[in-house]
Amino acid sequence: MNIDEMKNLMKDLLKRDDVKYAIGYEKGTYGARVRPLFAINPDDVDNFILNPLCVPNLATYLTKEEKLPLPRGQTAEKKKILIVAKGCDTRSIINLIEEKGIAREDVIIFGVACTGVIDLKKLKKYLKGIPKVDDVIEEGEKYIVKAGDKSLEIPKDEIIATKCLTCEYPNPLIYDHLVGEMVEDVKEEDYKSIEELENMSQEERWAFWEDQFSECIRCYACRNICPMCYCKTCKVDDLSPQWIRRSVNTSENTAYHLMRAFHLAGRCIGCGECERACPKGIPLTKLYKKLNKEVKRIFNYVAGTDEKEIPVLSFFKPEDSAIDEDIL
Repeated sequence: MNIDEMKNLMKDLLKRDDVKYAIGYEKGTYGARVRPLFAINPDDVDNFILNPLCVPNLATYLTKEEKLPLPRGQTAEKKKILIVAKGCDTRSIINLIEEKGIAREDVIIFGVACTGVIDLKKLKKYLKGIPKVDDVIEEGEKYIVKAGDKSLEIPKDEIIATKCLTCEYPNPLIYDHLVGEMVEDVKEEDYKSIEELENMSQEERWAFWEDQFSECIRCYACRNICPMCYCKTCKVDDLSPQWIRRSVNTSENTAYHLMRAFHLAGRCIGCGECERACPKGIPLTKLYKKLNKEVKRIFNYVAGTDEKEIPVLSFFKPEDSAIDEDIL
């Protein structure tokens, strides 16, 4: 299925009484950014685009819909949501289904076989004097960036997102309709990005993270964009008891990031949205990658790869070790 076929099918589905809206991508108003589009009417689908600039993980919107209190005796309206999801995004959806954050029958997934997305920070240096990008086309090992009457050819490896270089799941793991053709899946997960930290002494690691967390302004962009942060009330917002103070300092910032990191252990699927959204450039993915590495080593579990699997930290096996000495 190509993008035109996807749009036609979405239009037909939106005409059904049991479908609420479709979530996809549309052109932004500045630079090379795209933005989420909620297509309520079939005609809205004409604005959908699909190219290497479509970075955001749209799965985060599946749990952020406002649910108003219902009058007594009324039941919640059950309508399906259409969503465009890349390979890594479908892992988020699988996680949400595993945790019963959403029901499988409530979503119609248009899975996209992904060959990588563009890191806008890397692309920015090529866009001097170009206010808005119209489209990006992938041709072999290069990207063709189109902006008005200008056309730039940029080597793919110079602007592709770092996370895509080691992505093990470029193809959707769950979908109702496949967009594009399945790509060759030959990459293996590696932990080179955290080797330097692992080789540090405890004191050196603390100094590294103390320096990083001291930059945090507690805007909570990392939490708000994460598809797995969907608790009705986040513990950092609790006042009774108050787990974390509102003050922005290294101590409270560290408590926040460590609390969130352990909440994502065995749940983070490495989409990198937290780090992309962080205005201070804190390397948050290093923290979550380390915890996921240990979860995989101890429990042989990889998040978001099997919708029928039980979340790793939601059950206990008698053979599980209470204390893993290799971590200490």
